[in-house]
Amino acid sequence: MKSDAFKSGVVRAVDVYPYRREREVIEFLLLRRAPDMLYSGTWRMVGGKIQPGERAWTAALRELYEETQRSPRRFWTVPSVNSFYEWQYDRVNLIPAFAAELDADPVLDQEHDAFRWLQAEEAAERLAWPEQGRLVRLIDKLLRQGLQVTWRIPLEASEGA
Repeated sequence: MKSDAFKSGVVRAVDVYPYRREREVIEFLLLRRAPDMLYSGTWRMVGGKIQPGERAWTAALRELYEETQRSPRRFWTVPSVNSFYEWQYDRVNLIPAFAAELDADPVLDQEHDAFRWLQAEEAAERLAWPEQGRLVRLIDKLLRQGLQVTWRIPLEASEGA
């Protein structure tokens, strides 16, 4: 049966890749999903759904705070997206990716039961989805090369959003 309902380019969620810098070492924060939660026991970065009327970047800041109880020191958009196809709904999901520099360990919410700070390669290996591993490696590379000014999102902008 041919489907005429194919939905391309659906943006309904965000990914946030928290990181910290200690001297020359960059580490990424992964959170382990708690028992009885969707994806229980898997290591994930921060992510969640965009609420109606919400901008993707403000959803990313909200999700970061909800899942870590932390606000970023620096926040920027990654010049790439996570994408995947859902055969059940015949749609391609495009997930904007953001990076957030944190100064402290997270305070875990009920969705998570552990956290780890890991260098890019180990973090990428622990993530279950290949695109998320690719994005961790990309963010690590961009941090080492230097960020473009246009990727930075001024945190003051979130106050008026």
